[in-house]
Amino acid sequence: MADEYHASAPPSTPRRTFDPAYALRLEDPERLRTLSPEAIVAFVDAPPGCVVVDYGAGTGAYAVPFAQARPDCRIVAIDIEPQLLEVLRAKPEAAAIRAGGPELLAEFSGAIDRVFSLHVMHYLGVDDLRRIFAALAPNGRAAFVDWNADVERPRGPAKERLWGAADAERLLVSAGFIVERTLKLPYHYAFFGRVG
Repeated sequence: MADEYHASAPPSTPRRTFDPAYALRLEDPERLRTLSPEAIVAFVDAPPGCVVVDYGAGTGAYAVPFAQARPDCRIVAIDIEPQLLEVLRAKPEAAAIRAGGPELLAEFSGAIDRVFSLHVMHYLGVDDLRRIFAALAPNGRAAFVDWNADVERPRGPAKERLWGAADAERLLVSAGFIVERTLKLPYHYAFFGRVG
């Protein structure tokens, strides 16, 4: 059964925020088994010593394991919900992660080699995507992974609140994204690429 923690706005009118009351669901071990941090680290394929942004990092469920797996990289966790960032900052293992709001995109603009965004695509519109793309380094790449509305899932938002894979790809392309590769996952779509 799908979790009931998102607003009822359809994908054509993305909801801007995640309800912090459901923060513990972001850390649910079953949820993390469904989409493992190890798979995300491999998919993002960050070059040595680069700047990696977790856009929509929430409580750091993926930023922390990414930082642990890749201590050579500078990890930046961005979220618009201060309460979620407080949870992230309270974790001792997050000491090396720079966490903050969307203003960090401007601070690191032009230096971001990789950005990944997990379970956030259904919140984003074309303008949001263009802001992310504008902050990338010249050879930067981005990865977008979210629950797939095209498949039955044991968890995650209700189907009507999500994109299917083809619609998500159309949205990315309309914002100037070029898909270079995808990842086959049972409950998610995953796109990796560059700005055209």
